[in-house]
Amino acid sequence: MQHFPDAQAVVRALRPEEPVILNRPHAAARAARFFVEKFPGKSLYAVKANPSPELLQILWDNGVTHFDVASIAEVRLVRATLPGATLCFMHPVKSPGAIREAYHSHGVKTFSLDSVEEMEKIVEACRDQDGNAATDLRLCIRLRVSSEHAALSLAAKFGCDLTEAPALLQQTRQHCDWLGVCFHVGSQAMSPFAYVQAIDRVRAAIAEASVVIDMIDVGGGFPSVYPGMEPPPLEDYFKIIHQHFYALPIAYNAELWCEPGRALCAEYSSLVVKVEKRRGEELYINDGAYGALFDAAHVDWKFPVRALEDDLIKPVMDFAFYGPTCDDADYMPGPFALPEDIQAGDYIEIGMLGAYGAAMKTDFNGFGAAERIIVQDEPMASLYDGSRTRPEADNVVSLR
Repeated sequence: MQHFPDAQAVVRALRPEEPVILNRPHAAARAARFFVEKFPGKSLYAVKANPSPELLQILWDNGVTHFDVASIAEVRLVRATLPGATLCFMHPVKSPGAIREAYHSHGVKTFSLDSVEEMEKIVEACRDQDGNAATDLRLCIRLRVSSEHAALSLAAKFGCDLTEAPALLQQTRQHCDWLGVCFHVGSQAMSPFAYVQAIDRVRAAIAEASVVIDMIDVGGGFPSVYPGMEPPPLEDYFKIIHQHFYALPIAYNAELWCEPGRALCAEYSSLVVKVEKRRGEELYINDGAYGALFDAAHVDWKFPVRALEDDLIKPVMDFAFYGPTCDDADYMPGPFALPEDIQAGDYIEIGMLGAYGAAMKTDFNGFGAAERIIVQDEPMASLYDGSRTRPEADNVVSLR
């Protein structure tokens, strides 16, 4: 993999005809160390955010030893890349074959579920050849919680209702060696209070179930920085989670887990694209909705951008992007603020695409090629470089 100082150096040297993904290993390493050192529990990387083997190795080298895998393909990938990693199959709906392979072939002991049917499926798939039930299962009940504080909701598809949780906890406790409760407050949670509300629901479920709880997993949702989305410092989230965790009616040695995805990898990658055509306030670029910019098209996500040509000096104006495919849906409304004299042949860097961007690229319409290059400069925004601080008195959430 080639190395360059920054995106402008890549453009000057290569004038690439295809999109280029710029990876920043130092940014991912810094994010991993931040969570490992500051989160008051164990951090599991949510592999779906970016399954790059190179990224998995960086996270492992910087202290992340547990991985949230959501498919048997992710189980195989992480086990092949990191043989010593602890894998947790946290998708609440799995096929019997996936469970069986994960448990018997890859040593996965931890599974999440949100129904009696899924619990029975796990128990059955993990039996030994003689039909004996597994005695080392670590099962986590996924509780449905609000996503009102998140940019993207994850409240509809998974999770048992609070009225169902106590009975499910009681039944599951009979089939596992270790019982946890997990939830997900939604992607890009913009307030620590999201976790307070969720933990309050966990408290109610545990109190009614009256069972021993060995682990609380607060899931993902930890934010990164994007235009128009400036979250509080992550330390605020960690502090309030820690305080409310210790107030739960759980085992004295219960563990606290989280599953960051976006927060660990968003700063890892950016994308260099070429302008193929300009039509007024619309730029036709060589990546788009079927490539790394899926979120910019389909959920109106705002990414930072900057022009990479030295001679673009006019004031900025707002542009929309069209991607390279023949589909009208390959459209990203933005707005993306760029110099008003930008033209065909110019290059743009689009930042903060390490989470979900590279992972969601397709080859639709024959567009999908993207060279990967390592750069040494800082990401276009960062939660971890020490530049973002805020007095505790300004917190939007009371810690009382």
